[in-house]
Amino acid sequence: MQITKKTIDQVDIRGKRVIIRVDFNVPLNDALQITDDSRIRAVIPTINHVVDEGAGVILCSHLGRPHGTVCPELSLAPVAKRLKRLLGKDVTFASDCTGPGVRNLASQLKPGDVLLLENLRFHPGEEANDVQFASDLASLGDVFINEAFGTAHRSHASTVGITKFVKTSAAGYLMKREVEYLEGAVENPVRPLVAILGGAKVSGKIGVIENLGKKVDKVIIGGGMAFTFLKAAGLGIGRSLIENAMLEFANGIQAHALERGVKFYLPVDCVVAASLDPGAETKIVPIQEIPEDWYGMDIGPASVKLFSLAVQNAKTILWNGPMGMFERDAFARGTQAMAHAVADAYALTVVGGGATALAVHDAGETENMSFISTGGGAALTLLEGASLPGLAALPDR
Repeated sequence: MQITKKTIDQVDIRGKRVIIRVDFNVPLNDALQITDDSRIRAVIPTINHVVDEGAGVILCSHLGRPHGTVCPELSLAPVAKRLKRLLGKDVTFASDCTGPGVRNLASQLKPGDVLLLENLRFHPGEEANDVQFASDLASLGDVFINEAFGTAHRSHASTVGITKFVKTSAAGYLMKREVEYLEGAVENPVRPLVAILGGAKVSGKIGVIENLGKKVDKVIIGGGMAFTFLKAAGLGIGRSLIENAMLEFANGIQAHALERGVKFYLPVDCVVAASLDPGAETKIVPIQEIPEDWYGMDIGPASVKLFSLAVQNAKTILWNGPMGMFERDAFARGTQAMAHAVADAYALTVVGGGATALAVHDAGETENMSFISTGGGAALTLLEGASLPGLAALPDR
């Protein structure tokens, strides 16, 4: 499925200054070291293309949620160091993203030079999509390329507002791949199409469940959201996560899926914990036997076997959301087992970003997936069949 928006290949960038909105919102440890640089690596082909065309590169991104104030611990300085290593060339780091100093650095760019601006969200104008802030950003270059799929579902100055002030805008290689993989997997899949949906809450994925429910051949439900479906089916779930407001919706979704001949899978056993403390006692129980005061934390081994068999004959697999609280080793086995099962399936495998991408990385299966989205919220928006503001703002082909 081809993207309908103008892409970087259709734009003349030779000798120009190219502003690239990237998503360098990478995880940092307490020592402010990058723990996963996959989002940086994902846009290296686009940066290299612009450099090879003899253009100057101006990179802008956010990191974390500073809410319009300067937070030194959310500086993009560590990213500049990693980027220099990955590109194998010097990267100039600006101490701000607007102002006379930044304009001076941008004006001095020579063909092939790379400039990284400081965190956009240090300015309140970024998230407010402020006209002046967008205009200031646009004044730094001649061409705008949006590669920040992870923020494409936000109407911010650097994703939407800036397009009104530059003559030429287009999608980058990563944005193109994200849209083509995610939309293609839903709109024109090789069947059977299996959707694996997990994570904490049903309410966060209503649109995805409704949209995919009309198009998939099988639905597998795991994670915290599974307990809402189990409670809706009349089972006792102890003190597991529950959204009482979603019970009727869960029943309706399952009924509609079965009416359409869609196979609907829920866990048959789970790992439960006596409390939420890290050292609490755990055990594996059938879904019907969750103790009254215990918490469901992960799918159990029988569920892993059931779900793994369900994906074996798939030709397209969409996975969004972990199977349990995978951040804790005691509850990571279900998610890791599913990562191995999905990777081993002879299918096009599309992983919907965020926590799922991290779980796949932890399982050592990143290289064995067809495509891993760099955007959690943006991926969900596309899978709902909704429009992305950052994509909609770009001109059509």
